[in-house]
Amino acid sequence: MPRFLHTADWQIGRQYGRFAPADAAAIAEARFTAVERLAALATAQQVAAVLVAGDVFDAQTVSDRTIRRLFNAMQGYAGPWLLLPGNHDAALAESVWSRARRIGAVPDTVELLLEPEPRLYPDAGFALLPAPLTQRQTMTDLTAWFDQTATPPGLLRIGLAHGSVQGLLAEAIDSANPIAADRAERARLDYLALGDWHGLKQIDARTWYSGTPEQDRFKDNGAGQALLVEIDRAGSPAAPRVTPYPIGTYHWQRWPVELRLASDAEALMERLQALAPNSVLRLQLSGTLDLGAYRQLQAALAVAEGRCRSLEVDADDLRLTPTDADLAALQVDGYLGDVIATLRARQHGDDAEIAREALLILADLLHAQHTPDGATPCS
Repeated sequence: MPRFLHTADWQIGRQYGRFAPADAAAIAEARFTAVERLAALATAQQVAAVLVAGDVFDAQTVSDRTIRRLFNAMQGYAGPWLLLPGNHDAALAESVWSRARRIGAVPDTVELLLEPEPRLYPDAGFALLPAPLTQRQTMTDLTAWFDQTATPPGLLRIGLAHGSVQGLLAEAIDSANPIAADRAERARLDYLALGDWHGLKQIDARTWYSGTPEQDRFKDNGAGQALLVEIDRAGSPAAPRVTPYPIGTYHWQRWPVELRLASDAEALMERLQALAPNSVLRLQLSGTLDLGAYRQLQAALAVAEGRCRSLEVDADDLRLTPTDADLAALQVDGYLGDVIATLRARQHGDDAEIAREALLILADLLHAQHTPDGATPCS
């Protein structure tokens, strides 16, 4: 029973400018760790091959060091690693692949699938039909030649491609590069391994996107895994058995949280306390908070920021509404009271963020003014 490991969209060399430098470096490094884990899984499962469905590299311009590090990370599996060029690392006349060969970085365990031609592995029991991208975008279906291509009887027919299955992907794919939705059936494939969609997705019984093995977007789409594919025999009417295996280090999450009551803030702070160290969190706050609850939340966010890998807070839609008790505690009246009232109102206009920050600064100054000597005011 041949088995394969299907993976794609490693995006080696990707940069993460939206994060703090230390976080960006750790998240980028995790992509090499993912390849090491793939190698260990392939060895443990004794697969016939690792199918890598495109976008091994994030760009043609990655450094020679990055190229060498990638192939070093693959040493834990004796091969074959079958690597397909995608839209980020297309097989151009001069490409990251030609450079990898030129510097002698490609080991014997790795096969670069730079041409659309069948590859036969009779000892392992399969034939591979690859559809490499030779430019970043194409308007033709590069898998069409699978239909008319014969392979020896008794060998599994495995397709490998990178692009968009027509009519079935909702949004945010990297490129057009169309692939017919019924390609596996039309080409009599036992399995079609796809890349480009960064989440795990089944198209039909024999066609899957594995997604990226290291999550890289704030989407709950099954990213961070690889697929173990088991096939009974060539031409079997039984569908392949496809099992997802977790690979990734970091868990990207997006929490939209609306705060209306004190209990809402308390519930959020409890969630933050339970945040795992491998979390990459984008927190989107909306609603209203009084100054006391806001200060408590800020303290909880500071603790969570030190615990998890990255915490990004979007508070553009959060409004601060000092209560009468807040204002009484600050001992505000007269001109300052009018200023606070104006800032509260401006949180609903074009200057919302500036007004909120000004309100916090003023409240902190007033709070510090009334803090007993030797005490440290909240921030």
